[in-house]
Amino acid sequence: MSRRSRGLGIFVVSAVCAALVTTTAQARDLRIGIRADPDILDPAQGGSVAGRLIFASLCDKLIDTTPEGAFRPQLATAWDWSEDNRSLTLKLRPEVKFHDGTALDAAAVKTNLDRYRSDPISRRQTELKSIASVEVVDPLTVRIDLAQPDAPLVAALADRAGMIMSPKALADAGEDIGLNPVCAGPFKFVERVSQDFIKLEKFDEYWNSDEIFLDGVTFLPIPDDSIRLLSLRSGDLDMIERVAPTDIKAVEDDAGLTLVRGPSVAYDLISINVANGDKAQNPLGQDARVRRAFELSIDRNVLNQVVYNGLFVPSNQHEVPGSQYYDATHPVPERDVEAAKSLLAEAGIPNPSFTLNVANSSTSQQIGEIVQAMAAEAGFDVKLEALESSTMASRADAGDYQASLVIWSGRPDPDANVAPWASCDGFLNWGKYCDPALDAILKQAREITDPTMRSDLYQQAVAIYTTANPHIIMYHYTSLFGLRNEVTGFVAFPDSLIRLQGVKNSE
Repeated sequence: MSRRSRGLGIFVVSAVCAALVTTTAQARDLRIGIRADPDILDPAQGGSVAGRLIFASLCDKLIDTTPEGAFRPQLATAWDWSEDNRSLTLKLRPEVKFHDGTALDAAAVKTNLDRYRSDPISRRQTELKSIASVEVVDPLTVRIDLAQPDAPLVAALADRAGMIMSPKALADAGEDIGLNPVCAGPFKFVERVSQDFIKLEKFDEYWNSDEIFLDGVTFLPIPDDSIRLLSLRSGDLDMIERVAPTDIKAVEDDAGLTLVRGPSVAYDLISINVANGDKAQNPLGQDARVRRAFELSIDRNVLNQVVYNGLFVPSNQHEVPGSQYYDATHPVPERDVEAAKSLLAEAGIPNPSFTLNVANSSTSQQIGEIVQAMAAEAGFDVKLEALESSTMASRADAGDYQASLVIWSGRPDPDANVAPWASCDGFLNWGKYCDPALDAILKQAREITDPTMRSDLYQQAVAIYTTANPHIIMYHYTSLFGLRNEVTGFVAFPDSLIRLQGVKNSE
């Protein structure tokens, strides 16, 4: 063999070995297709559903939830209420490190909780407004003292308000921490290209590293449901969230794919601008009769069958029908076009017009088109505008909208399902609806731990907001995930988050 041939042979062998090494490394990565690009990756400032998906891999919380919806330890190993329910003491997990190598301790928890409840940029202020002070008892013990009892606080600490970031990183980055978030989760931030991808890599010093079998994870926002599925089937993706119900059969019939279903506390609603700037000055925003007529023009059962293959649960309340806090005395209203027309005639506005914003996904646009056609039969002129999800949310938050079809991912405590949307200072109350009577009921419910007593109060709340209709709840979800068969160990939780503990990719 000539020297040139031997050199070529060595090159080919080296290339093959390099390819095998690359393939092995990539096999332990996971590419996940998500429906929308997240907003800022800062638990204090973030408010998008897509952002919560990323946080599940990036930022551990003080408390987590189980697949059954109960609470379980995460960064906190235990928590106890005082006898008067005015103090919550948390014991922290020892030897936990942030992605920058600094230690997570009681002082770090205090820094984060104080930021969430007092920083002007924080969206968590409403969730933590009951806190009077946060005290460091010892390096691994934090006591939260309350101005009044707050039963939903544990649930808040099982979400963004319980995500703990590095105080050093917060001090260095300030409000820009979302550009390079530093938390204590299983994966650390590497890179983000807006509307393209978010790349994370395994954090080797993660406290629960024995449960992490992936070297990295990349989230790719793909709003179009059909393209997301095609990318999964082609192998460009390993997993997708929110499989369109119309695509279930395609996933089940594909020998290379697995469909994972799970119950969900998430729901879709139409948020209506009733008092947030000039865009509220229209019949839908100003007259509850017009909003009631709009609701009566919609057939939730038809929407569920046509768009979701009957898999979702038509609903008109923040809690799932049949659950403990659902009020059966206010059932989902049947479609009644004639009653809708009568209400519009009574209001003196037979043909109200408004713009409904929808996400730029094929499913959301299909829902918008069906709602548009249904409402037209009652006399409504509904115009549709498709927007990227984070753009739609930011515009709504600024009052630059008349109505928007949006998703709420849901929480294990009823207060966190209704208060963000309906309380006067709710961080998702984009339309600025405000009823002091409703706020008083919600406040009373927070101060009670007895489920039966709380249920009675939430039924009073239902009577108020289903009459005012500042938003129209449409249906509760069923979680639907598509995975390539090589991906194993994934479990669907009611909050629809993608937890990667125990997940493997053998491709």
